Amino acid sequence: MTKRATLMVKELRKTIRGKEIIKGISFELHEGEVFGFLGPNGAGKTTTIRMLVGLIRPTAGTVAIGGYDLHRQFTDAIRQIGCIVENPEMYPYLTGWENLEHFARMMPGIGADRIMEVAKLVGLEQRIHDRVGTYSLGMRQRLGIAQALLGKPKVLILDEPTNGLDPAGIREMRAFIRFLAETEGLSVLVSSHLLSEIQLMCDRVAIMAKGRLLAVDTVERLLNQQARVVWKAAPTDRARALLAAETEVLRADEETIVTPYEPSRLAAWNAKLVQAGVSVSEIEPRLPTLEDLFIELTGGETIE
Repeated sequence: MTKRATLMVKELRKTIRGKEIIKGISFELHEGEVFGFLGPNGAGKTTTIRMLVGLIRPTAGTVAIGGYDLHRQFTDAIRQIGCIVENPEMYPYLTGWENLEHFARMMPGIGADRIMEVAKLVGLEQRIHDRVGTYSLGMRQRLGIAQALLGKPKVLILDEPTNGLDPAGIREMRAFIRFLAETEGLSVLVSSHLLSEIQLMCDRVAIMAKGRLLAVDTVERLLNQQARVVWKAAPTDRARALLAAETEVLRADEETIVTPYEPSRLAAWNAKLVQAGVSVSEIEPRLPTLEDLFIELTGGETIE
């Protein structure tokens, strides 16, 4: 069953001082998915996020959140989104409850029941009446997410949610984000420089560079498209010709031949080589990581 789109971005553009920074990007977030948003320095990722949460207006294009147009129905649309950027700023001399109470005053209809509900949701019910100054970084991150969830948003944007956490904290945050998507049905957009975490956490990813989206798809499909097989066979010229009749030969030298990775066809290709008198000494699949894919698509630029 196709899941409902909770965030729709269509042909979004932003021009600043005569320079087009965002160049017509389009993507959707679906209900209950974790969506990774990646880009090197200067890609336009932060500018895009600012447009999504209404901090700056796009030059052209549309953003719809929960079915509401962000430009024409701003109040209704912005109620559908929660956002936390890196380390959330809280009042350390107040308790977790008092911090949430303070933010709840800015939203109509948010009372003590909802505050306790989000405190339980993020696992802070036992510490919610302690001063925030006594919280660990991971607890402060959870409190920030609780704040973002107060208004029952359909979309949650987390910018570097694992920033500053130790490995155990990162693992815990990853599991928590998956929990929010799978149990609460939230659409969660996560930006992070930890590509290995994005690979483990996200259902789909968008890779952005120089104001354009280079790829949007599931992590599995994106990686499979970049997967390769390295063949070692003799005589190499004959093996290359036989493989070229079956698939694309991406690269070849005196010792190896590189083809796309198509696991369902490898056995047949190998059998064809052997039947033709070619000696196959090695078939090595090389499966890329998200970091490999990112570097290939962006030309090795540094991630934000």
